[in-house]
Amino acid sequence: MSFELLRSEVVYRGRAFSVCRDRVRLPDGRETTLDIVNHLGSVVILPLDHEGNLLFIRQYRHAARKELLELPAGVLNPDEPPETCARRELREETGMNAGRMEPLGSFYLAPGYSTEYMHVYFATDLYPAPLEADADEFLAVEKIPLDQALDLPSRGLLQDAKSLAALLLAQQQLAEMRHH
Repeated sequence: MSFELLRSEVVYRGRAFSVCRDRVRLPDGRETTLDIVNHLGSVVILPLDHEGNLLFIRQYRHAARKELLELPAGVLNPDEPPETCARRELREETGMNAGRMEPLGSFYLAPGYSTEYMHVYFATDLYPAPLEADADEFLAVEKIPLDQALDLPSRGLLQDAKSLAALLLAQQQLAEMRHH
């Protein structure tokens, strides 16, 4: 299947992403227009503290028009390595850094319309190392015991795709932690 990009025009440029209107030739020869969000990429972190709690963030999300419970996450700066971003976001959002930051995998968040590629990290051996939060972020840290955290998806209490995907990618690590 060959899809050929004929032309691309930036129609919006924002802080974390731009929007392009692409003209594409389909495999059957027809042409169509696709609007694509070009994103810098992002990280999501599963921080597990010494007491066996996962650290979540509760924050208002305007697109959802409500507060959501999410794992700490953030957008890569241009040319920033994902682990560097993960440590920065963990410090900004939870006030903690990690002695161990283990990469668990990566995924496209919404490949139907966005290039955003998200990197997942498992953070352990946490220690206090706060960084000033972003001025536009109003969030609260919630420590949730691991067993309760693993029940959140089936109870409908985790409605954030990146947090759900990160928990799935961390199943093996979290199962090992439960047995310690």
